[in-house]
Amino acid sequence: MTQPYQTITIETDKKGIAVLTINRPDKLNTLNNDVMNDLEGALMKLRHDDDVKGIVVTGSGDKAFVAGADIKELAGLNNFTGTVLSERGQQIFARIEQLTKPVVAYVNGFALGGGCELAMACHLRVASENARFGLPEVTLGLIPGYGGTQRLTQLVGKGRAMELILTGLPVKADRALSIGLVNMVVSQEEGLTKTKELLETIMQRGPVAVAKAIEAVNAVFDKPGKGYLAEAEAFGALCGTKDFKEGTHAFLEKRSPSFNGN
Repeated sequence: MTQPYQTITIETDKKGIAVLTINRPDKLNTLNNDVMNDLEGALMKLRHDDDVKGIVVTGSGDKAFVAGADIKELAGLNNFTGTVLSERGQQIFARIEQLTKPVVAYVNGFALGGGCELAMACHLRVASENARFGLPEVTLGLIPGYGGTQRLTQLVGKGRAMELILTGLPVKADRALSIGLVNMVVSQEEGLTKTKELLETIMQRGPVAVAKAIEAVNAVFDKPGKGYLAEAEAFGALCGTKDFKEGTHAFLEKRSPSFNGN
């Protein structure tokens, strides 16, 4: 059957596990508008597909899960379009978080920026030994805009979240495990198999109970609206700064940025 998507693939096995793969290996699976459109459509389909009992989200190839956003698209943003982009990304990733079918990210390489935010939106995270996690947006004169400031704080606590977001430095899989960013670290050879095994364990439980458990755990953070709104507004405001223009241009020109604080 022909895949209805341009940038992702979905394969569902006989056990009801759907593997959703971000499929831009030549671009290290970076997120652009096409990916977000495909992801939004796929989530709606998977949500209503009774044959799908659980979902794995991963990236194609062995180098990257998702190595961030498409900087060429980001570079053209302004205050208004930046806020809109952030809010839309938040909404799409919230759909993952709010799915009542279990969703496990298999992070098989770089999970940077929007890729780290995508992984954090999943219910659980399994990392290959070569995985790297980071939110390097400050190196572009930005902040995470797809819920990263909120979910990272929820997962690892305020102090660790501040460290990772303010430095923009990546962490290896073993440290991601030790701070609670991931649930399990596995070998590259067994990565997808181990991820499916974890999902199969969950799928053997009562499906209604699993769905209600996801809802109940999410309810701990039931009123995060102000935080997400503040993130989107800050993201948009930063898109209008000279530092943002310098940061994105420096990235595209493969040089170090020179920030002036305006």
